[in-house]
Amino acid sequence: WPLWKAIAISWFIALFEYVLMVPANRMGYAKGFSGFQLKMIQEVTTLVVFAFCCAISERALSLAVFSQLCIPAGGRLFYV
Repeated sequence: WPLWKAIAISWFIALFEYVLMVPANRMGYAKGFSGFQLKMIQEVTTLVVFAFCCAISERALSLAVFSQLCIPAGGRLFYV
C-alpha cells in the first residue's frame, strides 16, 4: 500500500473511534463511572477488537500480543 493510503485509513479509524468515544464517555459519566474506569473499558475493547482482527486475518497471536492482552486483566485489580 502507498503511504498516503495507510495514513488516510488510520486517520479514518481514529475519527470513527473518537465519534463513538465522546458520547460513550458522556453516558458513562452520567451512569457513575469514573474516568479511570472508562479508559480501562476503552483499552480492553480496543485490545479485544485487535485480537479479533488477528483471528480474522489468520495471523497467530504471538507471545508479545498475548502479553499485551493480559495488561488490562491486571488493571482489573484497580477496580477492587
